[in-house]
Amino acid sequence: MKITVMLVDGHTILREGLQSLLSKAGDLEIVALAANSIEAIDNAIEWNPDVIVKDLAMPDIGGVEATRRIGQINPDAKILALSMVAEKRCVVESLKAGAKGNLLKDSAGDVLLRTIRILADGGSTFITDFVISDYPQRTPEEFSQSEDPLSSREREILQLIAEGKNAKEIAFMLGVSAKTINVQRSNIMKKLDLYSIAQLTKYAVRAGLTSVE
Repeated sequence: MKITVMLVDGHTILREGLQSLLSKAGDLEIVALAANSIEAIDNAIEWNPDVIVKDLAMPDIGGVEATRRIGQINPDAKILALSMVAEKRCVVESLKAGAKGNLLKDSAGDVLLRTIRILADGGSTFITDFVISDYPQRTPEEFSQSEDPLSSREREILQLIAEGKNAKEIAFMLGVSAKTINVQRSNIMKKLDLYSIAQLTKYAVRAGLTSVE
């Protein structure tokens, strides 16, 4: 029986490249593709794939939040998060959200295939030894608090800011007031000791929250 896979990436060329690579594996079947988090959630409901390979930095509701929602909808799905950089906070956030694996986007194709098979078989794998060595001694909450000063909601807002959304747009998407978003943006800047949208955007890219250049 083949392992069913859904691919989620906001970049068409990367999504199609992954599809081409995985389609050559005889034991894998691509059942769905998604260009954003909303499509990913809808497809997770419709197709119930064994493994979901998804970009951790996604538009709309955000990659980490999408991972969390997909896990609630389909708790049996094994989510493999792909990230641009090997940042500890990215791995911890994806783990807390329910991901079973994490790989860098520049990993070799055979590593990706092997990881998908490991996840489908009930295992887990993460890209960074520093997480695996430290994580057993500390809870996810302790790890996250020590490495990342931002809450999950603040990280979601930071991602949307970095993607060019203004306060009104973010407020509409999250169901809060623009005033609330402005306050939270100020709090984010204070926590990170950053003083401009450009600095916030650079931080978000380095943290793997978005692929915006």
